[in-house]
Amino acid sequence: MSSAVASKGLEGIVATSSAICWIDGDAGVLSYRGIDIHELAQHSTFEETTYLLWFGKLPNAEELAAFSAQLAAARTIHPKVIELLRSVPTDATPMQVLRTATSLLSLYDADEADSSHDANVRKSYRLTAQIAMIVALFDRIRKGKALVEADPTLSHAANFLWMLNGEKPSATATRALDIALILHADHELNASTFAARVIAATLADIHSAVTGAIGALKGPLHGGANEATMRLLYAIDKADADPVEYVKQMFAEKKKISGFGHRVYHTEDPRATHLRRMSEELGKAAGNTKWFDLSQKIEAFVKVEKKLNANVDFYSASTYTTLGIDIDLFTPIFAVSRISGWAAHVIEQHDDNRLIRPRAEYVGSPYPTAYTPIGQR
Repeated sequence: MSSAVASKGLEGIVATSSAICWIDGDAGVLSYRGIDIHELAQHSTFEETTYLLWFGKLPNAEELAAFSAQLAAARTIHPKVIELLRSVPTDATPMQVLRTATSLLSLYDADEADSSHDANVRKSYRLTAQIAMIVALFDRIRKGKALVEADPTLSHAANFLWMLNGEKPSATATRALDIALILHADHELNASTFAARVIAATLADIHSAVTGAIGALKGPLHGGANEATMRLLYAIDKADADPVEYVKQMFAEKKKISGFGHRVYHTEDPRATHLRRMSEELGKAAGNTKWFDLSQKIEAFVKVEKKLNANVDFYSASTYTTLGIDIDLFTPIFAVSRISGWAAHVIEQHDDNRLIRPRAEYVGSPYPTAYTPIGQR
């Protein structure tokens, strides 16, 4: 029998040391490299936040300009990857395609065989640019639309919206997505980040680690809650139902309401604070606050009825929908942001590596159990 104490789902277990992200679930604090997420959401950009995650400090103006230029210059994809995007089954989901295409990227990366610190940083630039491009390009391919060339003069958020929609986004839309990308950039050892670190700890390359992270994100218990939230809002709207009565009936039927509660936070998820505001502002700018209004009524009821707070997924649903983004792109957009955090963790893991090999509490047959010959079974 193992002497190790088991924790189902590794809840409360400290698995590694990291200088990237800190969470205080009781106080509702999330910080990147010691800087509060509220300050970053108010003042920073995705490019600046990514620099902070990778290099451990905020850049000066010259460093940020160079970083942004290098990230924009990385917006290229090998024709064979485009070929894959065109050849996948018509019913393939964006997450399936993103997982597969990310793995394929490694075959055409000049640094594929090099996992040194500098090579990992170079690959991180490319992966951050390419994952966003894959999501946008596949969406246009599956809709029979012409592909849109990347625009190196645009920010990461603006270029994604440009390649996705084929028109230059408004300043409001760009800033909303930029903030969303900042909020989703990292979240300590969540399932996908832990998966990436476990893979990186074997000294596998960063493409393998990120592909594994995307695989973990594909699971509905990690990614997908904002998709389920939006489907709920659509169902309420289609039924022309009172949102509180609709949710009350769901509770009576023991059905789960996505977008509430969190394993780590015991107060409001600090990311939800900004997404709530963004959902409202985007709705007002679009002249239609329907999705925000429905969300707000549901949030107020669930908070009183179940004592649960909205998490990052709840208002991201209405935010992305108001930006004109399809439901099945919500989780891929999570990856468009989280690649910055995944990359930071892989770099950190490779810089001071030890194979991650936890123990399991044995609960099988008592030891020793005698072997029974096949004729006596």
